[in-house]
Amino acid sequence: MATDSSTLAAWQKLAVRQVATNGIELRVFGTGESSEGDGVADLPPVVLCHGFPELAFSWRHQVGALADAGYRVIVPDMRGYGGSSRPADPAAYDMVTLCADLTGLLDALGLADAVFVGHDWGAAVVWHLALLHPDRVRAVAGLSVPPAPRAPVAPLSILRSRMGEDFYISWFQTAEPETALRADVRRTLLSRRAPTAAWAARDEPAEPRPDWLDADELALYVETFEETGFTGGLNYYRNIDRNWQLMEPLDGRTVDQPSFFAIGSRDPVGKFSATDRLDRVLTDQRGQLVLDGAGHWIQQERPAEVNAALLGFLDSLR
Repeated sequence: MATDSSTLAAWQKLAVRQVATNGIELRVFGTGESSEGDGVADLPPVVLCHGFPELAFSWRHQVGALADAGYRVIVPDMRGYGGSSRPADPAAYDMVTLCADLTGLLDALGLADAVFVGHDWGAAVVWHLALLHPDRVRAVAGLSVPPAPRAPVAPLSILRSRMGEDFYISWFQTAEPETALRADVRRTLLSRRAPTAAWAARDEPAEPRPDWLDADELALYVETFEETGFTGGLNYYRNIDRNWQLMEPLDGRTVDQPSFFAIGSRDPVGKFSATDRLDRVLTDQRGQLVLDGAGHWIQQERPAEVNAALLGFLDSLR
């Protein structure tokens, strides 16, 4: 795939189509995702799964690098986001369902398996996909959110005890965030702190745009979330305890596929997620990367380093 001088322009040249899967549709970008295909159907497939509040577009820096290295790149707007279906029922966003979206995507594309790479909630989904459907996951990489053994009790009670009631995940269990986050989408997307009730109550302008996000890229995010709102993404959080119940049969299982994990040294997720005991879950870890000085959005903040790490991981599979 040729590299365009404008990342946004290059993204807009990608093939895109709606793919029916698991009773919904996913809007899928990538190389060879038009209905006719573009000659890449026989290349090794890599599926990139985004988190909150992101879109398939958050992988804009990775698609060209992976395609140039000889991979078929498949990038969906996840359920609840962008041009994909956004069911109203919060129960439609549990982990079993999210994983079935991805196996259904493979089925629709005629693929037996793929390498899955996820960021944030996308990472949580692909770690669980590797456990629930090991035959469909050739290898798995997670950015920013590590896998973890099953908690001894429902996770929300642990988070509330450790992080307090104004912790963003606790606040997301209420009905308030829909209106608060949509009131000023630009402010929401540019916030350098996780939104909370206290954040929502403050009357303050949007923070400055970070260097790694140009004005046109930000405009795409703002326009999309002004249209869709944030409810779909919030519903992922509202299934945390339900996922804990649904995943009970997987207690004690390990991810045995080749795996890789990366996180920024300044990522606040590291404060409440264990990143030093990955070998309890990952039995074939091919590498771990901590990006010094990086925050949570590492594939956008530090694309060159993330791309090099992902390509090194993919090369280990050959």
